Order: sequence, then structure tokens, then C-alpha cells
Amino acid sequence: MFDKIFPKIHTEGYKFIIISVFLTILFYFISTFLGLIFLILTVWVYYFFRDPERISINDDDYLISPADGIVLQVKETTGPKEMELENKNMTKISIFMNVFDCHVNRTPLSGKITDIKYIAGKFFNASLDKASEDNERNYYKIQGSNGEEVVVVQIAGLIARRIVCESSINDELNQGDRIGMIRFGSRADLYFENYKPLVKVNQKTIAGETLLAKK
Repeated sequence: MFDKIFPKIHTEGYKFIIISVFLTILFYFISTFLGLIFLILTVWVYYFFRDPERISINDDDYLISPADGIVLQVKETTGPKEMELENKNMTKISIFMNVFDCHVNRTPLSGKITDIKYIAGKFFNASLDKASEDNERNYYKIQGSNGEEVVVVQIAGLIARRIVCESSINDELNQGDRIGMIRFGSRADLYFENYKPLVKVNQKTIAGETLLAKK
């Protein structure tokens, strides 16, 4: 129960929490009302940077969600050209993270990160289709322990201004391990082959736990 009320915080959040607490105290001496407003803001910042433990299925016959959020689309498309996969037919699942979702991203299957590529870009609303091609984003190509290859893309949104990568090329990951996070409203795309989608548009997902696709 304690962990649910006071969840573990991602290291990226500490400086923002300190700033929010400082502003809360400052504005409280100016105005009780403003102090309460900033107290609410501080609580929100705390919960935005929560980093709860998740229990994955540990079965690479399934792909688990890389992000908390809402499924925006499930479609057949070509792979991302940034990963030199534009000649492959792949399935793409996009998940939108609003400012109330946990923003820690996780690997959908066990395996090795074979490539990471950061692309500077714009900051359109992450729910728009063009965000996949125009926004700031970070690509992870993961070679699964079962031989399958997937790509996870972190995409910054309208409010997000920093993609945090916590992984390196050649890292060996277990399904559900953390790979990074995005600050303040964003999106995650997952590209894959040889799996059948299990989710539908508007379905809620939980990173590290929701089953997105099955072999």
C-alpha cells in the first residue's frame, strides 16, 4: 500500500520535485492560494516521474507494451528507414502517453540492443500521425533471444522536451527492462514482424505487462 501512495521515483524527477517544492514554499508566503496551486503541481510532478516495478510475462512468444498509455493505431506498414528497414513489411503499434501516464519505457522482449539512433526534430502533438516522422525521436533496434527483431521508437510530444535514453548498444535485456523515459507527454511506436496483434485502438496499456502481440 505504501508503494502505491508513494511510488519509487525516476532519477530524472528529483530536480523537478525540488524546484516545485521550492516554488510552493515561495508562493505560499506570497499567497495561500498560489501556494496551494503549486502544492498540487508538486504532487503532479512527483507522480509524473513515478517508476513502479512491473511484472512481465517473460515469454518471448509475446511482445509486451513498451509504454503506459492508449493505443493510437495498429497497422501494417513498412519499417522505419532510420533503421534501414524501409523494405520490410512490418506491423506498427503506436501508444500515446498523456501527462498523467507513467513515462518510463521498457523493452517488449528479451534480447540485445543492436542499434540506437537519435533524430532531432519538431514537437508536434504526439497523437498526430506525422509525429512518427517529424518529431524528436529515439530508435532502439532489439534482436530478440528468439531471433525476432523489433524496433521501439520514443517520440517527443507537444510538451515533451527531452528523450532520456538509459540503454546502450550491445546491452542484454530481459523482457520488461527499462530502456529510458520521455519527459512530459509523448508517444512510443513498436515495429515488429511474425506476431499477431492482441490490442485494439483506444485500449489502455501498461508498460512491461500488457500483451501487445503473440506469435
